[in-house]
Amino acid sequence: MICPCNPKVLYKNCCKKAHINIETVVSAEALMRSRYSAFVLADTAYLHKSHHSTTRLSKKEYEELETWTKSVKWTQLEILNSTENTVYFKASFIANGILEVIEEHSVFCKEHNYWVYLDAK
Repeated sequence: MICPCNPKVLYKNCCKKAHINIETVVSAEALMRSRYSAFVLADTAYLHKSHHSTTRLSKKEYEELETWTKSVKWTQLEILNSTENTVYFKASFIANGILEVIEEHSVFCKEHNYWVYLDAK
């Protein structure tokens, strides 16, 4: 299977490594890519683990997120800019036959010695 974050790479050689062991993630951009792939795969356990403990969603919100991620067809991740702890990206998906785009400046930091999503600017 190709990796959802990059159609030029196999999932097993890319985001699967992060999904198995988050401590292998080496940068904010790599974490962003692995989180996008987790959205595509509806892997809310990984989304929970890769979210900073102070800004995590509630259990109910994760259940709603899982339902939503399974209801859309993710089409593309585009990294527009990346710094040491921020990633500006666009994530495209189709919902109810309509192409939608999430555009966000995400902020990341290290917690428990691995990268996590903190919030958005």
